[in-house]
This record gives sequence, structure tokens and C-alpha cells, in this order.
Amino acid sequence: MTNSGGPRLSTANKVAVYAALIVLSIPALLPMLWMVSTSLKTNAQIFGKGELTLSSLIPMPINVKNYPDALQNMPFLLYLRNTLLLCVTTVIGSVASSAVVAYGFAKLNFPGRGAMFGVMIATMALPGQVTMIPVFNLFRSLGWYDTYLPLIVPSFAASAYYVFLLTQFFRTVPTEMSEAAKVDGANEWTIFSRLILPLSKPALATCALFQFIGAWNDFLGPLLYINDPAKYTLAYGLQQFVSHYGGFFAQLMAAATIFTLPIIVLFFFAQKTFIQGISTTGGK
Repeated sequence: MTNSGGPRLSTANKVAVYAALIVLSIPALLPMLWMVSTSLKTNAQIFGKGELTLSSLIPMPINVKNYPDALQNMPFLLYLRNTLLLCVTTVIGSVASSAVVAYGFAKLNFPGRGAMFGVMIATMALPGQVTMIPVFNLFRSLGWYDTYLPLIVPSFAASAYYVFLLTQFFRTVPTEMSEAAKVDGANEWTIFSRLILPLSKPALATCALFQFIGAWNDFLGPLLYINDPAKYTLAYGLQQFVSHYGGFFAQLMAAATIFTLPIIVLFFFAQKTFIQGISTTGGK
């Protein structure tokens, strides 16, 4: 029996590939290692040596007190609650609305579909800075300033990027399946909700992960629309921490590490689904 899985790498080739990947990942990992290392030092250790060496990355002794001190100097749980509120609501809104729009572009035939899809794709080339002022004036005139509405409501209007990804994935679902469902009496909404969506979990999870990370790291949105400290998110709260405790570099790095850790954990848990979703959104 022949092996249809393609040629397999020898042990030596595998070692070479992994070694190359490790070496190439060092420039990306070094700033993170420096951040974690600094979070476990005292200020005297941080400023003791001017140069960055391998030995200087190892804190001696390890000072874990920076983490409780950082949490004490900023209302972490409040910021975390606010951030998770925005993440969950925007994930639901963006994924649900983008999926509906993508289904229309992928499976429904209507006049001007190609032109409308092209216009939608063209909007991704428009920088957000161009529309920042008119959008801000619009939300302020609606009385939404200092609320979460400007950060949540737009997510329910679909994202052009997510629509593009989901459209590409929906097009890979055989049309014969939809036609068979129509023969059995299913309407478009039933086909979408009971056939297309269950088959599209990897693509939906990929969009959800992108949106969650974007909402988690969003700094500009809260900076523009949030004025009440009780409504700050983690990204905006971290900037306020820098303003008040900028001289406490060890605590600052501890706060930054706490802010970064959930995203790293989320990516490792969702890595398989994320890669599967990306690899399957290149349909015709």
C-alpha cells in the first residue's frame, strides 16, 4: 500500500526545521522574555546594568511582589470586567452579523451581488483615521459619549474582513446540500442556521478569535469615547497606570504581563481551530 500522505521528513530534517523555527522566533520572543524578566526584578536590578545580555534576563533574586503591588495600584478586576463585556458583546455582534451578510454573498443570487461585494472589500482600504472625526461627532450627537455603545453597536453592522473570510468559506460548502435541503422544504434561514453554520465552526471561531483579540487590545476606542474611570478597559487602564506609576518599571512590566497572558493562553487553546479556520477560508 502506498503512502498518500506525501513524503515524510527524516529525523535530521525535522531537527533542522525545528532549529530554524526556534532561531527565527527569538526576535519575536525576546521582548516578551524581557518583559517577564523585568516584572520579576527590583528597580535596582533593572537599572543596575545598562546593556542587555543573557545573564541580565535572569532576575536574581526573583521578586514576585511586583504582581500583587501592580494589582493593588490598579482596579484590575474592574477593568477586566469592562474588557470582557466589550469582548463578548462585540464577538457576538460581529460574528453573527458578518455570517448573515456572508451567506447572502456566497449563496444567494441577486442583481449587483459582485459589485456590492467589491465595494465592501474596497472599504477595507479606507483608514479608520479618515472617518474618525465624523463618526465621533455622530456618536456624540446621539448622546453615546462616555458609554460603551460606540464600541459595541458598530460590531453588529458586520465587518468587511470577516464577511470576506466567511464568504470564502461558505462558497466551499457544496451547493447540492442546500438544494437538497430546499427539496425537503427548508427555507434560506433554516439552511443558514442548521446547515451552513454547523459546517462553518472553524471559520466562525477564527473570526471570533480575531474579534476578541481586537477588542481586548483596543486602546483608541476607549480613549475616544470613555471618560469615566469606572468604565476603563484593561488597555486604557494600562496607559493610565503608566501615567501614574511610570517610574515603577517592575510593576509596569508586571501589569503588562498580566494584560498579555490571557491572550497567549487563549491562542494556545484555540490554536488548532484557528489554523484550521485560516486554512479553509481560501475557497474560490
